[in-house]
Amino acid sequence: MKARLINGAGNAFILADARDRPSPTRIDAARIRAWAQRWAFDQLLVLEKSGRADAFMRIWNSDGDEVGACGNGTRAAAWRMMENGAGDRIALDTAAGVLLASRTPGHEVSVDMGPPRLDWRDIPLAREMDTVSLDFCTEVDGVRIENPGAVNMGNPHAVFFVRDVESLPVERLGREVEYDPVFPERVNAGFAQILDPEHIRLRVWERGAGLTPACGTGACAALVAAHRRGLAGRRASITADGGELFVEWRESDGHVILTGPVEDQGEIELDL
Repeated sequence: MKARLINGAGNAFILADARDRPSPTRIDAARIRAWAQRWAFDQLLVLEKSGRADAFMRIWNSDGDEVGACGNGTRAAAWRMMENGAGDRIALDTAAGVLLASRTPGHEVSVDMGPPRLDWRDIPLAREMDTVSLDFCTEVDGVRIENPGAVNMGNPHAVFFVRDVESLPVERLGREVEYDPVFPERVNAGFAQILDPEHIRLRVWERGAGLTPACGTGACAALVAAHRRGLAGRRASITADGGELFVEWRESDGHVILTGPVEDQGEIELDL
């Protein structure tokens, strides 16, 4: 079937629309890994029929594992549906719940990611800890990182606050953190440098995908964790390797809003 290569602030996806199919899409992990070697994407997104939204979106990481949420992927899928005439507001059902996306005046796309989940059981963690600052540290090649904030944005994140993110061995540290036993479902590892209370430099190691140019849920988690630590306000620009995202943790209802650009890179053919 035909699919699109599409990205949100550099976060790369394959997007396939299977809403005309009578049954849920079945894809084995080996096939996804083979596609990832060919097209170098972070997540595979497949749209299916939904009884309570415009579509149900299933999400697989490039290693073949299915996951619950993807902020930039939601924005990318909604943007493509908008471009195909579905209107300027899209409801996408996911394993993490229904997410509402809308087109902004600047021709970007915003998505309401809902409220963050902050209890240690919601992350989840292997034992009870204060998620504002976890009793956790690790060291790789003499570089020590410690006391991350933990946030679940439909998937688990540990956000480490660092002085100079550019100098860190993020790939080696991220791999170590992802598989630490304190995170029984593995974890996305974010490395955040606070430039000022409204500007955060962020690099993210995504579980099942590795170092990514951008991570939407990671950007949301970074802002939430920074605000809870007193390091940032409720709104900030997040500079990722692949581009700029904007996150607001609304005080009125506690929802996190993610906004950023989307780029369509063309059509491909999948044996789906």
